[in-house]
Amino acid sequence: MRYTPAGIPAVNLVLEHESQIVEMDTPRLVKLQLKAIAFGAQAEVLSRQGLDAVCEFHGFMASARNGKGVVFHIQDFSKT
Repeated sequence: MRYTPAGIPAVNLVLEHESQIVEMDTPRLVKLQLKAIAFGAQAEVLSRQGLDAVCEFHGFMASARNGKGVVFHIQDFSKT
């Protein structure tokens, strides 16, 4: 966890997803890694979660600050 210049807690993380879906009658394994960030109370709670925690996240996607790629901004989450 880190703090912004304004003193707001922030945590950067990478979310991983893995599932299987059927596409054109063929099973397909889907894997994804996505950069994410959380601020405030959400950052404080997330920083205490284990690396293997399984959670459901809610938020929005935006362009990364450097303009390359996207970042998922976590606004809420719950353990599943």
